[in-house]
Amino acid sequence: MTGSDILPLAVALLIGMGAIGSCIGVAMSGMKFLESSARQPEMVDTLQSKFFLVAGVTDGAFIIATGIGLWFATANPFKG
Repeated sequence: MTGSDILPLAVALLIGMGAIGSCIGVAMSGMKFLESSARQPEMVDTLQSKFFLVAGVTDGAFIIATGIGLWFATANPFKG
């Protein structure tokens, strides 16, 4: 068994784990955003901009992992 044989599994794990982590991270930050905006409604504008910044960075990590996984799947760097 070589690196080329398990490449689809590695790509699936790379994309899948990134997706799961990103979804959990955005869900937890959204939960805290709603909780904090309910406690202090006067700070909703400030909290909302920070929430979208954090959600964008969290989703950006998943997009990068997807790009690297698809790059490995199409242009296999492990083929000798």
